[in-house]
Amino acid sequence: MNRRTFLAAGAAATLLRPGSSTASTRLPIKKAVEFEMLPNSMSIADRFQLARDVGFEQIECPTMPDEREAEEAKKAAEKSGLRIHSVMNMAHWDYPLSSADPAVVAQSVKGMETSLRNAHFWGADTVLLVPAVVNAQTSYHEAWVRSQEQIRKLIPMAQDLKVIIGIEEVWNKFLLSPLEFARYIDEFSSPWIRAYFDVGNVVIFGYPQDWIRTLGKRIVKLHIKDFKFQHEVAKWVPLREGEINWPEVYKALAEIGYVGSATVELEGGNKDYLAEVNRRFDLILSGA
Repeated sequence: MNRRTFLAAGAAATLLRPGSSTASTRLPIKKAVEFEMLPNSMSIADRFQLARDVGFEQIECPTMPDEREAEEAKKAAEKSGLRIHSVMNMAHWDYPLSSADPAVVAQSVKGMETSLRNAHFWGADTVLLVPAVVNAQTSYHEAWVRSQEQIRKLIPMAQDLKVIIGIEEVWNKFLLSPLEFARYIDEFSSPWIRAYFDVGNVVIFGYPQDWIRTLGKRIVKLHIKDFKFQHEVAKWVPLREGEINWPEVYKALAEIGYVGSATVELEGGNKDYLAEVNRRFDLILSGA
């Protein structure tokens, strides 16, 4: 057990200790916001400043192939003090790594390479990647093998740039259990491949606290959102108004000693809306 692990374990014990003070019960997690949640009518600089003003500490940006736009985002981060902690890769849906078409895969790899360079340029430590899509043309086995083959080719670049590739589970008919997710990550045998766990995406077929405990130290980042079934229709809802048992999620995160960033991923809105999202986010991290 190294010093960081020891301190994280101690923090978890304090968080779970009955009678702990409110100040000591907040999880040691940085609150981040998705860039796309901020009003697109504003300049990049103003969007960053707004996020900072309503209480967010970090931000997750999408891939920006345009060098001028990437430079603008970097300056906005420096001026506002809002760190870009991760990059959401934007190529994996239109161009999945699991495709049988080499041209599609090449576009996907190119998008990831741009995302990794963006992350390095901005000082972010992670790029989010949806690894594969299972559909009528791509079997589960094919998605597994093809995506891992391409991701392994990206590891040297990730290592060279010191940027982790965070694999996210989404509604893509892939990585449907925490055991599979853990196995998928472990098969790379690389510290540069870890899990970007989305708390809301598993509610339809599981319990996020179970996934958190199973994935454990594999988790490098978190996405935060809430989810509810209404009249047999699944929909995203404001934080703390859905099916997620947030106190149990809080306990699970404390137990694994998670220390890092969590990015809220909801519909966008104005300053008052974002301030309310931030307030609810604080309640979740405080175990309310």
